[in-house]
Amino acid sequence: MERTFIMVKPDGVARGLVGEVVSRFERKGLRIVGLKLIQIAEETARRHYAEHKGKDFYDALVRFICSGPVVVMVVEGKEAVAVARKLIGATFGWKAEPGTIRGDLGLSNRFNLVHGSDSQEKAAFEIGLYFQESELVRQQPAPWVYDLSGPEPV
Repeated sequence: MERTFIMVKPDGVARGLVGEVVSRFERKGLRIVGLKLIQIAEETARRHYAEHKGKDFYDALVRFICSGPVVVMVVEGKEAVAVARKLIGATFGWKAEPGTIRGDLGLSNRFNLVHGSDSQEKAAFEIGLYFQESELVRQQPAPWVYDLSGPEPV
């Protein structure tokens, strides 16, 4: 099973949308294997968003992500990165399809509620940035989410 990193950003926490966001992943069948409420330190935010260093929005992004508490979580499931990205929706809320988190709950370009890793490599990096392996739990897939009769979940 694949794992990915999800963050409910300060705007999502401030708007009281944590439960809604978490439930979207759970209802899809992804398993939460790590979850915590934290305040991100500036150094950690700069490491997280290092790929954007030098871009015009970088400093504003770092300030925003450090401006209030966030909820970080690790979800697990078949094709977790792709499934999570589809659930989250397009970056800009006003462009995101209805039915996605951003499409249903957001309008802003900058305040887009949720972050999700865009690759397995990025997920591994981001999970390691916010979680120790001992903080993640092992769970069996939920019954009736996948056909587990063969060697791989279907």
